[in-house]
Amino acid sequence: MATLTCHCSSPSLPIPKLTSNSSLPFLHKIPNPQFFTNKYSSIKYLNWTHSRPSIILQCLLSETETEEEDEGDGATLLGKPPVKKKRRRYRKQYPGEKKGITEEMRFVAMKFRNSKDKKKSGNNDEMEDSNGYESVSSNEDDTGGEESWEPSMEGFIKYLVDSKLVFSTIERIVDESSDVSYAYFRRTGLERAECISKDLEWFSLQGHVIPEPSDPGVSYANYLEELAEKTPRLFLSHFYNIYFSHIAGGQVIAKKAFERLVEEKELEFYKWEGDEEKLLRSVRESFNMLAKHWSRNDRTKCLREVTKAFRFMGQIIRLIIL
Repeated sequence: MATLTCHCSSPSLPIPKLTSNSSLPFLHKIPNPQFFTNKYSSIKYLNWTHSRPSIILQCLLSETETEEEDEGDGATLLGKPPVKKKRRRYRKQYPGEKKGITEEMRFVAMKFRNSKDKKKSGNNDEMEDSNGYESVSSNEDDTGGEESWEPSMEGFIKYLVDSKLVFSTIERIVDESSDVSYAYFRRTGLERAECISKDLEWFSLQGHVIPEPSDPGVSYANYLEELAEKTPRLFLSHFYNIYFSHIAGGQVIAKKAFERLVEEKELEFYKWEGDEEKLLRSVRESFNMLAKHWSRNDRTKCLREVTKAFRFMGQIIRLIIL
């Protein structure tokens, strides 16, 4: 440590006036005189019973400069080690998180689809997700490629009956609920229950028997009722994905299957008042806006419901070929 020097030749040095804004905040905490006597032998002769503020000031200034030179910027006047600031760790974002919850859902849906593609290629390993999404087993039932389908009229009517039950359930819950978040999803133009009712009425007039809903539709409807009562946010995840899956691919598969059965008829189920993509975009924007106020944990739970929604809807589509 460098030698502390005190310029004591001029006892009449002016005493600096200290203010509340003083740049030397340590001056009001002058150490015990014994501290200087033990640490700095060069100032033992100082008579602290007749303390001279000018000398003390100069000693403290010299001490400060010496300590800063020896210890660095992080050292304190009393020789304490510098405080190390902890680096802030940022959470890894989920795929699509910057764009909104629906974009995150799309990535989960793509993972679900890719897992089924791996099954077709002979890979039966379980898929894993580094972001904590629910893993999707490639052993799940697949709907198969459209070229392998042999639709039946009986199976197609079952598909319509179960689809009507699911759509009428979500539309009724949204219309009747007092939850303010559901108000954003009423009368969106995507509603399908009434359209399916017209189609089933047409099949009945053609002499076909309209059955009661089967297990896939009943199971899904009951699950939606339970979610709506306990966790509305998870219900809204299914609400969006039911329409999304129907518009993105479900209606295409079912439409082509129906064309093999009845060529001259176009079902109301696949007619829209306006552009269905624009209608879905409006729902997507409302859902993203609403989910901005949710915690990361709530959004992650919604993502886990995506694969459930696609599994339920996939089981209903499979009724076409049963």
